[in-house]
Amino acid sequence: MGRLPTPTITDPNVLVGTETGDDAAIYRIDERVALVLTNDFFAPIVDDPYDYGQIAAANALSDIYAVGGRPITALNIAAFPRELGPDVIAKILEGGQAKAEEAGILIIGGHTVDDKEPKYGLAATGIVTPGEQITNANAQPGDVLILTKAIGSGFITTAGKAGTAPADAIAAAVKSMATLNKGAADAMIEVGVNSATDVTGFGLLGHLSQMAKASGVSATLNWPKIPLLEGVMEIARAGSMSGGTARNMEALEDKIVLGEGITEFEFMILADAQTSGGMLISVPEERSDALVKSLVANQTLYSEVVGKVTADGDPGVITINS
Repeated sequence: MGRLPTPTITDPNVLVGTETGDDAAIYRIDERVALVLTNDFFAPIVDDPYDYGQIAAANALSDIYAVGGRPITALNIAAFPRELGPDVIAKILEGGQAKAEEAGILIIGGHTVDDKEPKYGLAATGIVTPGEQITNANAQPGDVLILTKAIGSGFITTAGKAGTAPADAIAAAVKSMATLNKGAADAMIEVGVNSATDVTGFGLLGHLSQMAKASGVSATLNWPKIPLLEGVMEIARAGSMSGGTARNMEALEDKIVLGEGITEFEFMILADAQTSGGMLISVPEERSDALVKSLVANQTLYSEVVGKVTADGDPGVITINS
């Protein structure tokens, strides 16, 4: 199968485009303001329509937070089957609206189509000062890697669809996925960091590998330091792996080095395809304590030091240590 064509962008006002696979595009308006542009939507991953709406909205806004932007407006993107009924659709949109209000933004329109499978998300716009944007392409050797949400939502939601996930595990995953990454963005801006990305469909390993490759560096992860959602180990051992996680493992096969004591099981956990995950932040070591303190003050769910950026391997290679 051929690759999709990638347009050559020569406009100097495009500060972040397609080259690095960043979380959002950034277009400079003038020396003071640049627009941050993104969209994201997906089919339901939880049964409750209100929760689904919240998660989808939080996930879309995360792209703006990841580049240090401030979201200002959004448009709904929705696809619903006619037989779903107005009450369910209303609950989904209500969940998205509640999350937008929490973020302090306006949903000022949108578009809906008739489709057999429900899908919902946002096309979101933010602003950032040109030159102050954070990209995934500036991680530096010696940086500390910090993660702001636990991982494992892919295993839990897959088990939830099969009816095998415990209710408390689903509740913990929903809380995590519906939590905005605003606090993490505020902390990054306050302290100053080198690079960041949000952790979503490519999993922790995929997004870290992408960051490392774009930055021309390698990295290490410390397995014991990785925060995991409640119940995810038991659910993973029971075999509830999503198709996205399997594809992530296949794509990362030549980018991952398993350290002593690390098995394919740990690799699988770290490759789990996430929805609305946390921020993965690359920060100079001398600022890492300040960032952790700011993350705590900004009430992020986690502020865990999970690894380091190195220059020891080929760009994009990740070593998992026990």
